Amino acid sequence: MAGNEYVGFSNTTFQSEKEIGDRNYAIGYYLKDKKCFPCGADMMAALDLYFQLCSVEVTCESGSVMAATLANGGICPITGECVLSDEAIRNTLSLMHSCGMYDFSGQFAFHVGLPAKSAVSGAILLVVPNVMGVMCLSPPLDKAGNSTRGIGFCQELVSLFNFHNYDNLLHCTRKMDPRREGDEVRNKTVVNLLFAAHSGDISALRRFALSAMDMEQKDYDSRTALHVAAAEGHLEVVKFLIEACRVNPFVKDRWGNIALDDAIQFHHLEVVKLLKDYQESYILGSRKVKEAAEDLSKENLESMV
Repeated sequence: MAGNEYVGFSNTTFQSEKEIGDRNYAIGYYLKDKKCFPCGADMMAALDLYFQLCSVEVTCESGSVMAATLANGGICPITGECVLSDEAIRNTLSLMHSCGMYDFSGQFAFHVGLPAKSAVSGAILLVVPNVMGVMCLSPPLDKAGNSTRGIGFCQELVSLFNFHNYDNLLHCTRKMDPRREGDEVRNKTVVNLLFAAHSGDISALRRFALSAMDMEQKDYDSRTALHVAAAEGHLEVVKFLIEACRVNPFVKDRWGNIALDDAIQFHHLEVVKLLKDYQESYILGSRKVKEAAEDLSKENLESMV
């Protein structure tokens, strides 16, 4: 999990935990009484393993790689090796989210909304699923045994970026989103959009529109979904794009053609009629807006005089 970064073991901590871990022994015997251990399991060996795990040492660097492995579906981002199963990742993150911050776990889940695990050393291991892992260290603790500055950092992080479990990725405009699509993925969305228009798949186009996709995206020939739908004669798709999505019907491709030109070229008469009607209303509406703006400017000028 640590990608060959530093992981150590403190035998002094281990011996201390064994000597003073009375509460853990009590919990162990209670679980044994309730038949929680598998048949044949050695409770004392399980406690020994637990105390050893409590004595593992990491640095911020190695801890952050471990957190990143949890964020990356069990695949270590340094080595590329799959070290944990999907089920183990899901179960671990669920436990971290529900009880990883001691008695502060409920408030942390509310204010930060991310799986995390704190330690009485002042460390906090934070996981942003599918994005990144963080390990921070600041020894001063609050009453719950968590790093005071560490919690402040986590809250500040979520206030700037939409990482909270319940932040809306589409409409949370007040926060930054580092997961925003890059050029490669953006090119893929153009291909998907134009292919849906080519196929007449109005359901896919509706999903794209609902996900706030730019429905006027262009390919390398400056052709839009409206160009493609008009050329293929998909009347319902053209109607959806111009009526529901309000795309601009006057966008020109690199040959200087608008969607109406494509519809005329391939003899799609119903699409031609629809586009002509829409363009006339579009021009009329633009003219009215312009006239209203001119009248308003004239009134303002007269009132100033």
